[in-house]
Amino acid sequence: MPLLDKWKAMVKNWSAIHHIVIYYLLAVIFSTIIISLPIFHRDGVELPFIDAMFTAVTSISVTGLTAVSIVDTFNPAGQIAIAVILHLGGIGIMTMGTFIWVVLGKKIGIRNRKLIMVDQNSKTLAGLVKLMLEIFKLMLVIEFVGAMILTIHFLNYYDTFQEALLHGVFGAISATTNGGLDITGASLIPFADDYFVQFINMILIVLGAIGFPVLVEVQEVLQGKKNAFNDRHKFSLFTKITTVTFFWLVIFGWVVIFLLERNAFFADKSWHETFFYSLFQSVTSRSGGLSTMDVSELSIPTLVVISLLMFIGASPSSVGGGIRTTTFAIMLLTIFNYAKGNTSVKVFGREIDNEDMMRSFIVISTAIILCSTSVILLTYTEDFSLIQIMFEVTSAFGTTGLSMGITPDLSTFGKVLIMCLMFIGRIGIFSFLFLIRGDASQDKFHYPTERVIIG
Repeated sequence: MPLLDKWKAMVKNWSAIHHIVIYYLLAVIFSTIIISLPIFHRDGVELPFIDAMFTAVTSISVTGLTAVSIVDTFNPAGQIAIAVILHLGGIGIMTMGTFIWVVLGKKIGIRNRKLIMVDQNSKTLAGLVKLMLEIFKLMLVIEFVGAMILTIHFLNYYDTFQEALLHGVFGAISATTNGGLDITGASLIPFADDYFVQFINMILIVLGAIGFPVLVEVQEVLQGKKNAFNDRHKFSLFTKITTVTFFWLVIFGWVVIFLLERNAFFADKSWHETFFYSLFQSVTSRSGGLSTMDVSELSIPTLVVISLLMFIGASPSSVGGGIRTTTFAIMLLTIFNYAKGNTSVKVFGREIDNEDMMRSFIVISTAIILCSTSVILLTYTEDFSLIQIMFEVTSAFGTTGLSMGITPDLSTFGKVLIMCLMFIGRIGIFSFLFLIRGDASQDKFHYPTERVIIG
């Protein structure tokens, strides 16, 4: 059989997740080529291939960890190119593809709908095209409004409208996609005393990280849309769990960071500085990656808490990574109900499916193994402290982008490992597992069941 025929046969047998991963890998390759072009670099700058690829991966995975300074390495054209890549990575390959298919008037068949379903972690094919178009529209509207607000405000900081516009557009895209990249050279530290900039960025980060289905449902409720039974649209269980967990984690992080740092980093700070420092760090740990301070100045207990928050990450079907908020919530609900002797998990008038409970523990267990292995490997290859490495690993897996400043000094192996974590964080643990196992198959037979002592 000719080589081309073998290739076609192999591609035909690929599952939907194989296609999704290939699309993201192609996006990384294309982005690496674009970022490597000298026309996008500042005069005299030579960008090593590994750093170009690292920048491409962190942009596609909307993480924000960088081996080079964006503002010192790339000229305005290069910064715009990175903003476009961030936008593509945040919205998602299949969302962008769906928009292009619709614009070109092409019919979206079952195969493409299955790809969308996998990319969005959906369990049904119904309404996916409409959802993708709504996501695309919402993201554009959010980014546009955020960019205009920031641009107008940045006129107070920059001499020309063009410069304010560049910072406003890049900042809005970076915050909304939770990209964590900046063109200030110091994240949002120059705006540590500007609470308006911080407030707008926090809103954009939350809108990007809380989950696209949540935003769509909120829009439908506000518009008074009705469901198939002609009743007013009500929030789904997914939206209720996601929203409650998301904001509970924000409040938890806010309070804990304040308590742990009140006699340390916040000791000489005013009440409003303490308020915004702790709140912003909690919000950005969801997956934002932007920072109003040097996180390496925080105490070790606080860094551990932020690492845990980054490990949990954002909500499913959002721009963020990590194990996701619903996974964490279902795990806690399962443990709580089991401790009470309940045989089922009930929440908001519904019962959680047993498969979802099992899936949550699979995701968490796999993520712990993955991150623990990465920490062990990096402690062997890199000359950094354990807390620095753990912080970097959880930041990469959660596609957050916060760092204690060790990213540029990582070895080639270290950078490759962090890139792998960012990529897995972007596609999700289940996609990673499905990529390894292939399509599921029904068992042809079963053995007798026998109980095993646990715990």
